Formats: sequence, structure tokens, C-alpha cells
Amino acid sequence: MLRGNFTAKLDSQGRVKIPTAHRKLIQDEYGFELYVTSITGENLLIYPMREWEEIEARLLEPPKMLPEKVKFLRHANYYGQVTSMDKQGRVSIPNHLRQAAGIAGEVAVMGYLTYLQVWNRERFEELLKTDPYTDKDAAALADLGI
Repeated sequence: MLRGNFTAKLDSQGRVKIPTAHRKLIQDEYGFELYVTSITGENLLIYPMREWEEIEARLLEPPKMLPEKVKFLRHANYYGQVTSMDKQGRVSIPNHLRQAAGIAGEVAVMGYLTYLQVWNRERFEELLKTDPYTDKDAAALADLGI
């Protein structure tokens, strides 16, 4: 499982270096092929290709033309690109996605179990302040047995 928050930097060629802990797990479990995308434009989502293909398989299930599925695919495909992690763990991020997410310099790379989220650190810290974890959130998770 991909977990934890690590700091990384975007280099001058628009690549983010995946932190060692995440990189090793991705390489060992999934290989080097990735799908880099976003749904909202606020952050980057980096999926091992096998995990992204499982999402696509679920999207193929009826009803295929559900408006929410179409919207999800519209956004994921607009921002998305199939790419590979190089042997140093660097991943190229498309320019339009870097601009939308405000990704430059230092970023937060966080594990979300089966994929990574990459955030502009300042944007993410603001999100933590404006959308704090509440008792209501804890109750909803308790209902799920978490």
C-alpha cells in the first residue's frame, strides 16, 4: 500500500521524483508504466497503470453513458497521459496539468493506498485548514467499521 507524505521537487524539465518508499513499492508491485491525471485540476493523480486499468474496467460496466462517468472521463482524459517512471524514479508531468495544479518547486507526494496524489504544498495546507477532519467524518467512518 502507498501511504504517507513525502516532500519532492519538480525539476526544470517538469518531472517529479517519486520518493524512494513509494518508488520501490510501485516498481516491485506494478512496474514502470503509469497514468498521470487529475479530476479537478487541483492536484496530480499518479496511478500505476494496472490500478488505472481497473478503474477503466469499472467504467465500462453498464450504464456506460451515465453522465457522471462521462464527466469523470472527460476530466481524466483532458489532464491524463500515459507515461513511465524512469530508473531514477522521475515522472514527466504535462505542462497544462502542472499549470492547473500550481505544481512547481517543492510538492507533497502522498500515498492514497493504490495511487499517489501530488499537491502544491501551500494549496494542500490551505485545504487542511478549510476542510478539517470533524466528528461527522469520524462517525461516517465508524459506520464503515473504520
